[in-house]
Amino acid sequence: MDSGTPATGGFGTLLHGLRTAVGLSQEDLAHAAGVSVRALSYMERGHTRGPQRRTVRALATALGLDAAEAGELEHMASLGRPRPARTTDLPPPAAVPDADARTGAPDLLPRAPRGFHGRTAELAALSRATAGDAPVCLVIGPAGVGKTTLVLHWAHHDPAGLADGRLYADLRGFSDTGEVALIEVLREFLLALGVPHSRIPESANGASALFRSLAADRRLLVVLDNARDSEQVRPLLPGGDRCVTVVTSRHRLPGLIVTEAARSVAVDVFGPEDGTMLLAGILGTERVHAEPAAALRLAELCGGLPLALRVAAARLAQRPDWSLGAMAAELSDQTRRLSLLDVEDAGVRAALRLTLRQLPERVAHLFAHLGRHPGTHVDRYAAAALTGTDPAAADTSLDRLAVAHLLTETAPGRWVMHDLVRLYARSLDAGPDPLKRVLDHYIATAIGAVAAAEPGNEECFPLPADFLPPAAVREFGDRSAAVAWYAAERNDLTLAVAAAHAAALHSRTWRIVLTMWPLIVWRVRDGWVPLLETALAAARADADQHGESRVLNVLGWVLIEEGRTPEALTHLGAASALAARAGDATAEANALIVLAMAQGSLGSLDEAAEGCARAVELARTAGDRTVERLAMQHLARHRADAGEWHQALATATHALGLDNRPDTADIPRILLLMVRGEALLGLGNEAEGITQLDLAARQAESSGYEDGAVRALGALLRVSADAEVQARYDAALARLTTRT
Repeated sequence: MDSGTPATGGFGTLLHGLRTAVGLSQEDLAHAAGVSVRALSYMERGHTRGPQRRTVRALATALGLDAAEAGELEHMASLGRPRPARTTDLPPPAAVPDADARTGAPDLLPRAPRGFHGRTAELAALSRATAGDAPVCLVIGPAGVGKTTLVLHWAHHDPAGLADGRLYADLRGFSDTGEVALIEVLREFLLALGVPHSRIPESANGASALFRSLAADRRLLVVLDNARDSEQVRPLLPGGDRCVTVVTSRHRLPGLIVTEAARSVAVDVFGPEDGTMLLAGILGTERVHAEPAAALRLAELCGGLPLALRVAAARLAQRPDWSLGAMAAELSDQTRRLSLLDVEDAGVRAALRLTLRQLPERVAHLFAHLGRHPGTHVDRYAAAALTGTDPAAADTSLDRLAVAHLLTETAPGRWVMHDLVRLYARSLDAGPDPLKRVLDHYIATAIGAVAAAEPGNEECFPLPADFLPPAAVREFGDRSAAVAWYAAERNDLTLAVAAAHAAALHSRTWRIVLTMWPLIVWRVRDGWVPLLETALAAARADADQHGESRVLNVLGWVLIEEGRTPEALTHLGAASALAARAGDATAEANALIVLAMAQGSLGSLDEAAEGCARAVELARTAGDRTVERLAMQHLARHRADAGEWHQALATATHALGLDNRPDTADIPRILLLMVRGEALLGLGNEAEGITQLDLAARQAESSGYEDGAVRALGALLRVSADAEVQARYDAALARLTTRT
């Protein structure tokens, strides 16, 4: 609806005539030209007699004017532009007309967004954040998440008591056209507040001061959209205590929190239900409800990002005969997903490109390399390895990416990317060998973790011939730090193996799996066979018999623990033969130890003991005390299972004497204490046997070796119905059966 009477003569009359001639309402023209309805009304009524050239060009384009008509419109606008003498002085307060008397309450807000859905929590947080004296609220979130939509919906429906006007400016902090000049924003604000062109200072500082003074006694809402940084915002903050300022940005703008006590409202992606509701708002509930599973899948593939959901819905709206399932199938192809989520000059890629363009080159460089990271989480060491820099520099860049909402810190020092952001990063040039570098980072770090978690066992393979050493490797102060790292990185290590296998980097594939052996030992029933079979295929493709023998050995042991002993015997026989042919005494001893486990599980205890005795000899010949102790631990176990208590006790005691770190709990030590305890019970020394079993159980509990704790506490319960032991057993069993 048009408002006001057109001016007599001049620019306003010409503009009104051109608009009515083409049959456009003020709202239609304002929307097409990118100006507010209120600003257009001012122009037609003569309150804004000489708009800027950029505004005139936008109006001419929206009206469809030819060159002559556009020239005439610009000429009329130029006649209304003042040409005062250059000055930076402020006009005297008496010379500034009262805005309410001249124009009424100004309103520069764009129209309320259509199809708004959800965001109940964010709207409530926005209302809370804008309460109090002179509040500044920061609405922050990643590109395409709907920050502007949220703020405009709130501004049109919620604010109370802001009767003196609503000002809005798109600062274009992330735009192809570049940032808007500060003086242009201030000029538009001052014109809206009733200041004539001739009284607006030419300098940005002067205009900013005038704006603050005019706002001091008013109740204004000021929306500063799409801000790049705090410096861009500060000159536009109104004065006084009764104005409310809302800033939207893809960056966190911590400077405004420090200097202006700004309050943040974070806007995140939609959950599945809200995502499908957004689709229904555009496509209609009937179409979405007809394919509920496909709608949920679409929301998932769009990562809950409103921009992506709107683009997908736009494509479906253009093709009413196309099913949601068909669209979901198209988006399932990762190589095409981003292109399908672009439309004209808008879309996910365009939004991310503009965000990235604002960042320093070194930060953008890291972002591109993060697309080659095979896992879901990244830390500063992995980031440093990807880019060939040091962890401190990588940490700084990770922080910058998080400030720009291109990364999210889910735990201290651990960062994740949204799926669509990762796909975009993967499309960028990252130079040669980024995957090799991050895989070698995992190998180097895991070797250090093995050394801390199971001292003496870290030398399990030589490094690849083309190994790319990272600039820095995480250090583990103790066993608990290594255990925590393995627990946190388990999924990413598995994904690294898959990426190495897919890239035919065979020498990395089997090595990463072997560095996971402490985790495999601690959680042997967690379904490791497929991963070990991948490692076996890689070792064979790499033609590395040493690696093949080690993988076969671990695979055989896991199969035994899963009750698949016949399969295990095949792999273990091959492992022993490979090691013997290669003259690798240590590998052959390891294979014999695990082969003895299989034989023992089938009841061949004498054969198992003979194999372990042979393994002890091989380890001694190789000078490997760690494997010698391991072989003796298994020999003691077989003798205990055969009821040979004296031999079992003597073997276990001798093996414990080989431990060069008796105060450190590791799995072989815990198992040897268990054998000692059982042997002492078998020999009638119940008190000492219980003491040894309790010591084994407590060391297993403290080190997170739940399987060992269950075994030791179970042995205790067979000789003692102690309530505390029963409670500890139940707790350990619960931890063992509920872990992932």
